[in-house]
Amino acid sequence: MFAYHTLFQASSKDTSPYSVSYLVVAGGGGGRLSGAGGGGAGGLLSGSLSLTSGTSYTVTVGAGGTSGSSATSGSNSVFSSVTATGGGFGGGGGSSGAAGGSSGGGGNSGGTSPATSPSGQGNVGGSGGGASEFGGGGGGGAGGVGATGASGGAVPNPSGGAGSASSITGSSVTYAGGGGGGHQNQSGTVPSGGSGGGGNGATLLLAATAGAANTGGGGGGGGGSVSAAGGSGVVILSIPTTRYTGTTTGSPTVTTSGANTILTYTASGSYTA
Repeated sequence: MFAYHTLFQASSKDTSPYSVSYLVVAGGGGGRLSGAGGGGAGGLLSGSLSLTSGTSYTVTVGAGGTSGSSATSGSNSVFSSVTATGGGFGGGGGSSGAAGGSSGGGGNSGGTSPATSPSGQGNVGGSGGGASEFGGGGGGGAGGVGATGASGGAVPNPSGGAGSASSITGSSVTYAGGGGGGHQNQSGTVPSGGSGGGGNGATLLLAATAGAANTGGGGGGGGGSVSAAGGSGVVILSIPTTRYTGTTTGSPTVTTSGANTILTYTASGSYTA
């Protein structure tokens, strides 16, 4: 009787494919120096994916880009076949930002921001002001473009592009804000990072700040000698609790929301369906 009961339980297990919701945010781009553009936010993708029971699915959490005279773009984040592209780094004085999930802002003296690559994951940054004493452009965010650095006699306030809100965890949280552009000859308004973890740009008196960890926020552009790094990304899965296996690597945070189990990965790992 015991053996029969065990066999019945095993045979009744549901092994059909099932759907999970995901949020995949890449690492934000870093800011460069000297009137530099802010880093672009990491690309943001959300949707649902059908999983096959017993299959292991890779999760990669992208790092934020580095800052400085050779700033780098953020790294990609991945869940199975879904890849969010790292944010582009901000351009230095006279140079353009880099393309990415959201593109970095252009440096002052006319630096521009290229189109996002690939499209559909974020927005472009702003162009830099037209002379060396003006600000770089703000980095693009998942929900909005970066502001243009001011030219002429105006005090520049090149804020980063706004991020995008998600309620996949059960609460609304904003991710992937662009970094503010830096300006080296003004001590006025701080160029704010975009909502969703974007770092502030530098002023004459204040250093730039980094993109917030696990938001994909872009780093703030530098004013003179200090810029800031981009924030790391995040991968979040919402799984029907009746199908959740509990088999993971990478130590995701496990919570629940309604009928779903939520896995939040702040480091790379996997989930076995």
